[in-house]
Amino acid sequence: MAHSGQTSHAPGRDTAPRVAGLLLAAGAGRRLGGRPKALLRHSGGLLVEHAARVLRAGGCGPVYVVLGAAGERVREAAALPGCVLVDNPDWAAGMGSSLRAGLAAVSAEGAAGDGMEHGAGAVLVSLVDQPGIGADAVARVRAAYRSPATLAAAAYDGRRGHPVLLGSAHWTGVAGSARADSGARGYLRERQEALTLVECADLADPSDIDTPDDLHRLR
Repeated sequence: MAHSGQTSHAPGRDTAPRVAGLLLAAGAGRRLGGRPKALLRHSGGLLVEHAARVLRAGGCGPVYVVLGAAGERVREAAALPGCVLVDNPDWAAGMGSSLRAGLAAVSAEGAAGDGMEHGAGAVLVSLVDQPGIGADAVARVRAAYRSPATLAAAAYDGRRGHPVLLGSAHWTGVAGSARADSGARGYLRERQEALTLVECADLADPSDIDTPDDLHRLR
């Protein structure tokens, strides 16, 4: 995976009118024996609750949470105040379908008004299974916003990761290119010169939870 583009260590001046959070939490946890990651226990609650709090604490709002596998169980068990819950009936097709569902929801509510005066200028996309990425990393990537044309992503020792900031000018293109579990990867790869990498290795751990051996990362 190539990782060129600009690299920023300082947050810089944040001029975003609004950056919405977009949490992808629809997976079934197949490699965890069918345990949906959203329902794993972490920090005294559920992992999906923790991930949504991180986005809010990092300055994102509103926060959209895309649900799929065990969606009804998540709705019943999770406390997600102020979040917009988005159902993805095609969750089994992979992360790309959840990204499309989330972007469609953000676009629709922005167009309808729904409390956002001018809609969101960008979304900051995070994954439910990366508990080592906290609010400080979210805030640092969020601060890279300059205009609806902004593309930015956290980097870990120069390697691109999450969270990823997508200016609204890119939403249609990202949705059109998202496939299976690739998410926005291909879209970003084709636009490396426009992508700002925001180094976050000093304050976050991007390790994810995919297998039972990874469960030690949950507190």
